Amino acid sequence: MIGYKDIRKNEEINALIEKGNHVLYELGYTEHSRKHAAKVAQRAGEILEKLDYDKHSVELAKIAGYMHDIGNCVNRNDHAHSGAILAFQILRGFDLSIDDVLTVVTAIGHHDEATGTAVDAVSAALILADKTDVRRNRVQNRNPANFDIHDRVNYAALKATLELKEEKKVIQMNLELDDAICTVMDYFEIFLERMLMCRRAAEVLGCRFKLVANGNKLC
Repeated sequence: MIGYKDIRKNEEINALIEKGNHVLYELGYTEHSRKHAAKVAQRAGEILEKLDYDKHSVELAKIAGYMHDIGNCVNRNDHAHSGAILAFQILRGFDLSIDDVLTVVTAIGHHDEATGTAVDAVSAALILADKTDVRRNRVQNRNPANFDIHDRVNYAALKATLELKEEKKVIQMNLELDDAICTVMDYFEIFLERMLMCRRAAEVLGCRFKLVANGNKLC
């Protein structure tokens, strides 16, 4: 079976990711490059691994994580859906069963909070990994005067970690924000929909989701 390492080396997939990131850069969005893709892939795999899912599921979560944003090269709007269609076409050419292909496609198609939700373990791991990738170096706009709200939130992030407490069945995002740039309440207001999506994803994995920002438990 083709694995995550093969996907990460694939020229076509990498070209789609980088073209998508270039499009988003021109539109003023945060970084969605191969760096983001690799971080999401690694984190999605770690989530399932720590919850004792089989290696096969872990591998599929990594593949979905790496490919989840390829639809951005088509258009930011509905990028989850266009990305899922692209992924189906690409993965059908590889040594993967149709069930594995559809698991990855479903996860990609459901990762955006506007239209998606967690429907299985792989999609849940992808959502949690993607929505918690908050960091200063994702801001591509170098002029703070032109920051939009998402730039401000990411730039304010001094530290963000995802902690999995296996015994308590808790998945906890720990966030440290520079509140001179963005307050905790600003973050919660902006990303409420994403955090609710994470809560649903954690539930699919049999866990509870908690958000702790600057020492304050928000959900």
